[in-house]
Amino acid sequence: MHTKPPAQQKKIIGITLGDPSGIGPEVTAKALAKPSVRRLGTFKIIGHADIFYRFTQRQYKNCTFVDMPKTGPIHIGQPSSISATSSINFLHKALELLKNREMHGLVTAPVSKEAICQIGYNFQGHTEFLANAFGVKNFDMMFLHKNIRVVIVTRHMPLHKVPRALTPQKILQTIELTNDSLKKHFRIRHPYLAMTGLNPHAGEGGKMGTEEITQIKPAMQMATKKGIKIDGPFAADTLFCPKMCAPYDAIISMYHDQGLIGIKALYFNKLVNMTIGLPFIRTSPPHGTAYNIAGKNKADASAMAEAIKLAAILS
Repeated sequence: MHTKPPAQQKKIIGITLGDPSGIGPEVTAKALAKPSVRRLGTFKIIGHADIFYRFTQRQYKNCTFVDMPKTGPIHIGQPSSISATSSINFLHKALELLKNREMHGLVTAPVSKEAICQIGYNFQGHTEFLANAFGVKNFDMMFLHKNIRVVIVTRHMPLHKVPRALTPQKILQTIELTNDSLKKHFRIRHPYLAMTGLNPHAGEGGKMGTEEITQIKPAMQMATKKGIKIDGPFAADTLFCPKMCAPYDAIISMYHDQGLIGIKALYFNKLVNMTIGLPFIRTSPPHGTAYNIAGKNKADASAMAEAIKLAAILS
């Protein structure tokens, strides 16, 4: 998935440390300790320096720190309104630097949506937060590892709302965005896409649901008329078998858990979440704050390392 870019193409990549009481500082420190990660760019770390340097004593020439002030004491492994405030402040600083073109890409360590909402923000996640900040209406989440990529049509939405949200126009929008992103970022000239159904067995011709007939297939037909190569809809429980999905450049799933359970079960420790549709590259690891192991030197930084690599290469 990753190749080393020419030195002259290196850009400044921002890294927000997420909730400082979670594993974000630890996995970032461990990821940047890898020369294979560090050599790919110049990095600007946004967070609390004293917490970050609990996990490493090393400082690197190509890594600078934007040390953000605290509003009170932070205890590792114990989320609070103070740690939630810090995590949202890190993001606001990243927005400022991105808009001033002082950074060219962004990697975000995990935050707690619940904790941020408790301090008064309507926070659905990094994806929506960044899209809103830049006025982007057409955006999606792509999860990837090597040549398998999954995009979900509906994101952070209660399951009972999904069928109504799956209009042919919304599905087509995701198909087109996925197709364009594969061409733009991954240099795939003629992407080949697979589409899941919504219902068990992709509806079985209407016996287990009709959304495949009334919503999904019409979107696919419109995409085909636009020259997009797409197959399906397939039953999701078989499509995520590596042999089944191997021919496709991306899988488009209808809702959050349908797409993410399959790919996370296969590649959790190496998976990267990438927001497509933004005017810059944004990536993150797919895991959460893991408060239960924060500060115990147990966190696996593999996914964070992959997220930093991908942001550096694609920016």
